[in-house]
Amino acid sequence: MTSRRSTKHELPALPYDYSALEPVISGEIMTLHHTKHHQAYVNNLNAAEEKMDAAIAKNDLPAQLALHGALKFNAGGHINHSIFWQNLAPESQCSPPDGELASLIQKQWGGLDRFKEVFNAKTGAIQGSGWGWLTYNKDLRDLEIVTLPNQDPVGGNNIPLLGVDVWEHAFYLQYKNAKPQYLKEIWRVVNWKDVAKRYEQAKN
Repeated sequence: MTSRRSTKHELPALPYDYSALEPVISGEIMTLHHTKHHQAYVNNLNAAEEKMDAAIAKNDLPAQLALHGALKFNAGGHINHSIFWQNLAPESQCSPPDGELASLIQKQWGGLDRFKEVFNAKTGAIQGSGWGWLTYNKDLRDLEIVTLPNQDPVGGNNIPLLGVDVWEHAFYLQYKNAKPQYLKEIWRVVNWKDVAKRYEQAKN
């Protein structure tokens, strides 16, 4: 039986060259992160979905349940990285947030510098691998910092605006075990225009 899915997930192209985020993130890291790690999540997600289709066709409930972990992990990896690439830009194209987003950051944390401090402290405290997120909480109608383990995607009433990957593959070749330094430097290449666009979409 052929798969019920007419299309497969694909690795999204980066909106910049692999070396465009240097010196903050090396071209070597970006190449490996995108073509090896993100590609692996895409490949494994497609494989898991094919297996799920086969299990559904056979009405094999144990097999379906056994695939939930692989689907969550690899779908999360694909979703998270697809946002992450767009959240970054060459340093020359980056500028601080303005408008309503900047006002909310000011109200919530007292300014951008303080927001970065709180975000980095919470994200740096993740044990093992995971992500730090700036989200829009639709219930509270306000911004919120959320940390999640592994490749768990942002869910519920939170809409992801900005994600920072703290898996070692995102920084170790360049920063070694100095994760706090990586978290300090990455703000130089945060694409606040993309974050603001996501905020405008999330609040409506």
